[in-house]
Amino acid sequence: MLTLDKARIIVAEALKAGAAKGFKPLTVAVLDAGGALVALERSDGSSRMRPDIAIGKANGAIGLGMGSRAIHKRAEEQAYFVQAMNALAGGVLVPVPGGVLVRGQGGAILGAVGVTGDTSDNDEAAAIAGIEAAGFAADGG
Repeated sequence: MLTLDKARIIVAEALKAGAAKGFKPLTVAVLDAGGALVALERSDGSSRMRPDIAIGKANGAIGLGMGSRAIHKRAEEQAYFVQAMNALAGGVLVPVPGGVLVRGQGGAILGAVGVTGDTSDNDEAAAIAGIEAAGFAADGG
């Protein structure tokens, strides 16, 4: 189960991983399996829109049931499909790496983590570090 305590571990460890690797200031959002926000932190120096971007990355992963790296690939191959999904989602789907599904035992989707602030690849790496530190499996797509 993705509890508040586990979400706090994910956030802390994702930020710690980013700082250790010299990433730019990160923002981390954790959503539960229903897409509700559980935890959100924005590092000092992180720009104003970063919370919306982090939530959008995680929201896309939850909404489509795949990590945002897979959504990004699909957007390159089927731009109209992803554009339509974004419209259906009310414009809150951000189709670039950094939205990572949180999987529990048996592969069940427990939630998603969205990270933004550095390159998409680095955002994804920080999300994976946080998810794994909390004892879950990470699925970036």
